[in-house]
Amino acid sequence: MNRELVTGLAQLSAEKGLPKEVVGDIIARALKRAYGAEENIDVKVDITTGAFKVYLLKTVVEKVEDPKLQIELKAAQRIKPDAQLGDIVPLEESAAALGRIGAQTAKQVIQQSLREAEREQVFAEYANREGDIINGQISRFDAGSAIMELGKAEAILPRSEQAPHERYFIGQHRKVVVLEVRRTLRGPQIIVSRAHKALVKRLFEYEVPEIFNGQVEIVGIARESGSRTKVAVRARQPGIDARGACIGQRGLRVQAIVNELGGEKIDIIEWSEKPEQYVANALEPAHVVRVDIVADDKTAYVVVPDRQLSLAIGKEGQNARLAAKLTGWRIDIRSESEVRAELEPEPEPEVEAVAAEPAPAPEAEDAEIRHDLVAEVEAESALADEQELDEEDRALLGGKKKRERR
Repeated sequence: MNRELVTGLAQLSAEKGLPKEVVGDIIARALKRAYGAEENIDVKVDITTGAFKVYLLKTVVEKVEDPKLQIELKAAQRIKPDAQLGDIVPLEESAAALGRIGAQTAKQVIQQSLREAEREQVFAEYANREGDIINGQISRFDAGSAIMELGKAEAILPRSEQAPHERYFIGQHRKVVVLEVRRTLRGPQIIVSRAHKALVKRLFEYEVPEIFNGQVEIVGIARESGSRTKVAVRARQPGIDARGACIGQRGLRVQAIVNELGGEKIDIIEWSEKPEQYVANALEPAHVVRVDIVADDKTAYVVVPDRQLSLAIGKEGQNARLAAKLTGWRIDIRSESEVRAELEPEPEPEVEAVAAEPAPAPEAEDAEIRHDLVAEVEAESALADEQELDEEDRALLGGKKKRERR
């Protein structure tokens, strides 16, 4: 019966993919527990044949007080000639002794040990794959989280790690990135994500051989899942176009990544060791006129053409926000007209002056007075002449009348 149990366990372990050494250890530990904790038991398992031997471990003493745990020196020397007081001597026990415990108990102990070994193996397998992409199939939903089948294990895609523009359904296959593997009482818990920027990095490694081989390096990634991602790259070998390698012929490489991400926009920019150039590149597709770096407050002051201001800032500030995350600089964007208005001095306000007649010069005033006196004298003379002419006319008129009366 015991041999059949071990054979069945070997078959089960083959289905679970456990190594033979692990199976042997499971059997040994399970049988020790099945025999009882009160006995010192050692089990040797031959995983090839399915046979096992049980040994009782007894301590060599002069006088035996507990036959289950002790053995006299003479008896011990018959089994092991060089045995000394205090040594541990193994005494082979009949495997049939397991029958007194019951096959059902042994089976339960072995199955439990097998589950523990399987969980440990799953944990060891996925704990080393944090940051890697794996394929999973959605099997069910639990409180908004999608549970994905990974073969021997299950992964959890929390709501916070789901792309906001994607819709998930049972039976759907998705590529996810492993974020964390935790130990729990129910076994390993694998947390995966569709929203983390590590997913974009791994997708570029799979699609771009130059990145996978180390010829092109991804320096930084800034992502707003479901909307837009900026990726900074640089060439590690001369003569390689880093951006061109990532874009691919006719954009096939980057388009494959965009399709996997559900249409998310991806900007590939050239990294530069000069902060001014790096910030200018990060604001693409907007054209930048000038970048002024203030290292003390980690700020980059950017000037763009007036018609490019909205493009540089982006919808709801997204382009500027992603550029700041990517470069690590605080970015202040202004248009050329704004900068020009700040640099040019403001004109002084014009004051409307009331026109006043200029004061006459002293000489002109004297001449005017003389002119007025002359005019007054001439007027008086003319008046006097007029009066004299009137008297003469009256005299002549009077004489004429007198002659007529005569």
